[in-house]
Amino acid sequence: MKPENRIPELDAARGICILGMVIVHLVYDLTELYPVLQREYPPIFLLVKDWGGIAFFLISGIAVTLGRRHLRRGLVVFGCGMLVSAAMDLSGAMPIRFGVLHCLGLCMLLWELFKNADTRMLAAAGILFAVLGSAFGRTTVSASWLYPLGLTAPGFQSADFFPLLPYFGYFLLGACLGELLYPNRRSLLLKVDFTKPFPHFFCLCGRHSLFIYLIHQPLLILTIEALLA
Repeated sequence: MKPENRIPELDAARGICILGMVIVHLVYDLTELYPVLQREYPPIFLLVKDWGGIAFFLISGIAVTLGRRHLRRGLVVFGCGMLVSAAMDLSGAMPIRFGVLHCLGLCMLLWELFKNADTRMLAAAGILFAVLGSAFGRTTVSASWLYPLGLTAPGFQSADFFPLLPYFGYFLLGACLGELLYPNRRSLLLKVDFTKPFPHFFCLCGRHSLFIYLIHQPLLILTIEALLA
């Protein structure tokens, strides 16, 4: 989507989510990888960790109803997820089996099956998948290959885990919101000046969220190593 055709409040909201994720990973690194912080996470950390991902997929679902080329973008995002997984395997760190990029890329590809559905069907499917995902998250199975759906075997580990269920449900609920809130593909906040420095910064982060995701963890590690040296 060209900059002049983008919905600025969605870019800003996505930017806030990606920056929240960076902060969560920073706290994780300083707690689990380096002996800097105590092991007990603050409540705000858990709040951002648990709800930030939901918000991100809701926003992504809204955005998919406004843009084009979702199949190409889905392949790119999923491919980036595979590259991140390969890099983690080569580094010897905890693997990423089905992280946010795998899930988001597949959600974009699966949108092709739902793009002509009406809002009621989107809402019903979204609620169903979210509820199933909640149930799957409390269930273990013997089949180790079902983890993309949220059904994990005992001992399953992934440094970043966003299963299709429930997150494809949140994605579809976001798409439902997109159909309802943006039928004309126009911003709802016309009186907000998103060119001012503060909101513009969040918009920029939102537009480049994939790039930020790909580079943030190596930069965090390098910065922490430099400060602790």
